[in-house]
Amino acid sequence: MLPLFVPGFPELLIAFLKLGFYLVLPILLVVAAYDFLDGKRAYEERITALEQQIRELENGR
Repeated sequence: MLPLFVPGFPELLIAFLKLGFYLVLPILLVVAAYDFLDGKRAYEERITALEQQIRELENGR
């Protein structure tokens, strides 16, 4: 039967938590910022395309 307390487990848990905070969390923040900024650029492109369509429709009358 496995013991309830595994020697070294608390240290491993702390090491994985540090890995998460120092490595994974910053990567997730960078990806989220990139996606947010890319979404803003997509809106600008869409607005520009819509303005161009409006100009074409107004000139067609």
